[in-house]
Amino acid sequence: MKLTTSSSIPGNIPDTMEAMTLVGHGDFDMLQHNSAVAVPTILDNQVLIKVSVAGVNNTDINTRTAWYSKSSADSRDASWSGQALTFPRIQGADVCGEIVAVGKNVDPQRIGQRVLIEPCITHINGKQLTSPWYFGSECDGGFAQYTSVDALHAYAINCALSDIELASFPCSYSTAENMLTKANVSEQERVLIPISIRS
Repeated sequence: MKLTTSSSIPGNIPDTMEAMTLVGHGDFDMLQHNSAVAVPTILDNQVLIKVSVAGVNNTDINTRTAWYSKSSADSRDASWSGQALTFPRIQGADVCGEIVAVGKNVDPQRIGQRVLIEPCITHINGKQLTSPWYFGSECDGGFAQYTSVDALHAYAINCALSDIELASFPCSYSTAENMLTKANVSEQERVLIPISIRS
Protein backbone atom coordinates (compact mmCIF):
# COMPACT_ATOMS: atom_id res chain seq x y z
CA MET A 1 0.00 0.00 0.00
CA LYS A 2 1.30 3.43 -0.94
CA LEU A 3 0.71 5.98 1.82
CA THR A 4 0.94 9.63 0.84
CA THR A 5 1.40 11.94 3.79
CA SER A 6 0.77 15.65 4.06
CA SER A 7 3.71 17.98 3.49
CA SER A 8 2.46 20.02 6.45
CA ILE A 9 2.96 16.97 8.65
CA PRO A 10 5.88 15.19 7.01
CA GLY A 11 6.20 11.82 8.66
CA ASN A 12 4.55 13.21 11.78
CA ILE A 13 1.77 10.66 11.89
CA PRO A 14 2.39 8.67 15.06
CA ASP A 15 2.13 4.90 15.38
CA THR A 16 -0.26 5.14 18.35
CA MET A 17 -2.99 7.53 19.42
CA GLU A 18 -5.44 8.24 22.21
CA ALA A 19 -8.98 6.90 21.84
CA MET A 20 -12.12 6.15 23.81
CA THR A 21 -12.80 2.47 23.31
CA LEU A 22 -16.06 0.64 23.92
CA VAL A 23 -15.19 -2.68 25.59
CA GLY A 24 -18.72 -4.13 25.79
CA HIS A 25 -22.39 -3.21 25.84
CA GLY A 26 -23.68 -1.36 28.89
CA ASP A 27 -23.37 1.94 30.70
CA PHE A 28 -20.60 4.56 30.67
CA ASP A 29 -18.25 2.18 32.48
CA MET A 30 -17.94 0.29 29.17
CA LEU A 31 -16.08 3.29 27.69
CA GLN A 32 -12.37 3.30 28.46
CA HIS A 33 -9.67 5.84 27.66
CA ASN A 34 -6.74 4.18 25.94
CA SER A 35 -3.54 6.07 25.14
CA ALA A 36 -1.89 3.33 23.08
CA VAL A 37 -4.30 2.48 20.25
CA ALA A 38 -2.71 1.86 16.85
CA VAL A 39 -3.31 4.64 14.33
CA PRO A 40 -5.46 3.16 11.54
CA THR A 41 -3.65 1.75 8.51
CA ILE A 42 -5.46 3.00 5.44
CA LEU A 43 -6.41 0.87 2.47
CA ASP A 44 -6.00 1.89 -1.18
CA ASN A 45 -9.33 3.78 -1.42
CA GLN A 46 -9.23 5.31 2.04
CA VAL A 47 -8.12 8.53 3.71
CA LEU A 48 -6.61 9.04 7.14
CA ILE A 49 -8.25 11.89 9.03
CA LYS A 50 -6.84 13.79 11.97
CA VAL A 51 -9.97 14.25 14.08
CA SER A 52 -10.69 17.80 15.18
CA VAL A 53 -14.14 17.20 16.70
CA ALA A 54 -16.36 14.17 17.15
CA GLY A 55 -19.96 14.86 18.14
CA VAL A 56 -22.17 12.42 20.03
CA ASN A 57 -24.74 10.82 17.75
CA ASN A 58 -27.68 8.87 19.16
CA THR A 59 -26.11 5.86 17.40
CA ASP A 60 -23.15 6.11 19.78
CA ILE A 61 -25.52 5.72 22.74
CA ASN A 62 -27.71 3.09 21.09
CA THR A 63 -24.73 0.98 20.03
CA ARG A 64 -23.21 1.14 23.51
CA THR A 65 -26.44 0.03 25.18
CA ALA A 66 -27.29 -2.64 22.54
CA TRP A 67 -30.53 -0.76 21.80
CA TYR A 68 -30.56 -1.89 18.14
CA SER A 69 -31.04 -5.55 19.05
CA LYS A 70 -34.35 -7.20 18.21
CA SER A 71 -34.76 -8.23 21.82
CA SER A 72 -33.83 -6.08 24.78
CA ALA A 73 -30.09 -5.37 24.93
CA ASP A 74 -29.04 -8.64 23.29
CA SER A 75 -25.40 -8.33 22.23
CA ARG A 76 -25.76 -10.96 19.46
CA ASP A 77 -27.53 -8.53 17.09
CA ALA A 78 -26.89 -5.13 18.65
CA SER A 79 -25.61 -3.14 15.68
CA TRP A 80 -27.15 -1.39 12.69
CA SER A 81 -26.39 -4.43 10.54
CA GLY A 82 -28.03 -6.83 13.01
CA GLN A 83 -24.70 -8.51 13.71
CA ALA A 84 -22.74 -8.75 16.94
CA LEU A 85 -20.08 -6.09 17.42
CA THR A 86 -16.43 -6.88 17.93
CA PHE A 87 -14.76 -5.19 20.88
CA PRO A 88 -12.95 -3.02 21.57
CA ARG A 89 -14.73 -0.59 19.24
CA ILE A 90 -13.96 3.10 18.77
CA GLN A 91 -17.30 4.89 18.54
CA GLY A 92 -17.96 8.40 17.24
CA ALA A 93 -20.24 8.71 14.21
CA ASP A 94 -20.13 12.48 13.63
CA VAL A 95 -16.62 13.63 12.72
CA CYS A 96 -14.99 16.80 11.43
CA GLY A 97 -11.27 16.79 10.74
CA GLU A 98 -8.46 17.10 8.21
CA ILE A 99 -7.18 14.54 5.72
CA VAL A 100 -3.52 13.85 6.52
CA ALA A 101 -2.85 10.81 4.33
CA VAL A 102 -4.42 9.01 1.37
CA GLY A 103 -4.32 5.50 -0.06
CA LYS A 104 -2.82 4.89 -3.51
CA ASN A 105 -6.18 5.21 -5.35
CA VAL A 106 -7.00 8.60 -3.80
CA ASP A 107 -5.91 11.95 -5.26
CA PRO A 108 -3.04 13.30 -3.11
CA GLN A 109 -4.55 16.78 -3.59
CA ARG A 110 -7.09 15.76 -0.94
CA ILE A 111 -4.40 16.00 1.74
CA GLY A 112 -5.10 19.04 3.87
CA GLN A 113 -8.84 19.10 3.10
CA ARG A 114 -11.17 19.88 5.98
CA VAL A 115 -13.84 17.17 5.86
CA LEU A 116 -17.04 15.83 7.37
CA ILE A 117 -17.56 12.08 7.37
CA GLU A 118 -20.81 10.62 6.09
CA PRO A 119 -21.62 8.15 8.89
CA CYS A 120 -23.71 5.71 6.81
CA ILE A 121 -20.93 3.64 5.24
CA THR A 122 -21.81 1.96 1.94
CA HIS A 123 -18.28 1.17 0.69
CA ILE A 124 -15.19 -0.42 2.26
CA ASN A 125 -12.00 -0.03 0.20
CA GLY A 126 -14.01 0.75 -2.93
CA LYS A 127 -16.29 -2.28 -2.67
CA GLN A 128 -20.01 -1.77 -2.08
CA LEU A 129 -21.42 -3.40 1.04
CA THR A 130 -24.60 -5.49 0.81
CA SER A 131 -26.05 -3.58 3.78
CA PRO A 132 -24.84 -0.25 5.16
CA TRP A 133 -22.58 -0.04 8.18
CA TYR A 134 -22.64 2.87 10.55
CA PHE A 135 -19.42 4.71 11.34
CA GLY A 136 -18.50 4.05 14.98
CA SER A 137 -20.80 1.02 15.16
CA GLU A 138 -19.84 -1.65 12.60
CA CYS A 139 -16.44 -0.04 12.05
CA ASP A 140 -14.23 2.19 14.18
CA GLY A 141 -15.28 5.83 14.35
CA GLY A 142 -13.98 9.19 15.48
CA PHE A 143 -13.62 9.16 19.28
CA ALA A 144 -9.87 9.10 18.65
CA GLN A 145 -7.09 11.34 17.40
CA TYR A 146 -7.16 9.70 13.94
CA THR A 147 -9.71 7.74 11.95
CA SER A 148 -9.95 6.24 8.46
CA VAL A 149 -12.77 5.94 5.95
CA ASP A 150 -13.25 5.38 2.22
CA ALA A 151 -12.55 8.68 0.44
CA LEU A 152 -16.06 8.87 -1.00
CA HIS A 153 -17.43 9.17 2.57
CA ALA A 154 -15.17 12.16 3.41
CA TYR A 155 -16.78 15.37 2.14
CA ALA A 156 -14.61 18.46 1.65
CA ILE A 157 -15.97 21.44 3.59
CA ASN A 158 -15.14 25.06 2.80
CA CYS A 159 -17.13 27.38 5.05
CA ALA A 160 -16.84 29.72 8.02
CA LEU A 161 -18.61 27.39 10.46
CA SER A 162 -16.45 26.00 13.26
CA ASP A 163 -15.49 22.34 13.44
CA ILE A 164 -17.74 22.01 16.49
CA GLU A 165 -20.72 23.38 14.55
CA LEU A 166 -19.98 21.13 11.57
CA ALA A 167 -19.70 17.97 13.69
CA SER A 168 -23.33 18.48 14.74
CA PHE A 169 -24.55 18.26 11.13
CA PRO A 170 -24.50 14.53 10.28
CA CYS A 171 -27.01 13.53 12.98
CA SER A 172 -29.24 16.61 12.97
CA TYR A 173 -29.26 17.06 9.20
CA SER A 174 -29.88 13.40 8.37
CA THR A 175 -32.70 13.27 10.94
CA ALA A 176 -34.40 16.32 9.38
CA GLU A 177 -33.79 15.06 5.83
CA ASN A 178 -35.23 11.64 6.69
CA MET A 179 -38.30 13.25 8.25
CA LEU A 180 -38.95 15.40 5.16
CA THR A 181 -38.32 12.50 2.78
CA LYS A 182 -40.63 10.10 4.63
CA ALA A 183 -43.35 12.76 4.83
CA ASN A 184 -42.87 13.47 1.10
CA VAL A 185 -43.00 17.23 1.70
CA SER A 186 -43.04 19.44 -1.40
CA GLU A 187 -42.26 23.13 -1.90
CA GLN A 188 -45.93 24.10 -1.92
CA GLU A 189 -46.84 22.51 1.40
CA ARG A 190 -46.80 23.90 4.92
CA VAL A 191 -45.88 21.72 7.84
CA LEU A 192 -46.22 21.97 11.59
CA ILE A 193 -43.38 20.56 13.65
CA PRO A 194 -44.49 20.28 17.28
CA ILE A 195 -41.71 20.70 19.82
CA SER A 196 -43.16 18.17 22.22
CA ILE A 197 -46.02 15.72 21.96
CA ARG A 198 -47.37 13.92 24.97
CA SER A 199 -50.10 11.31 24.92
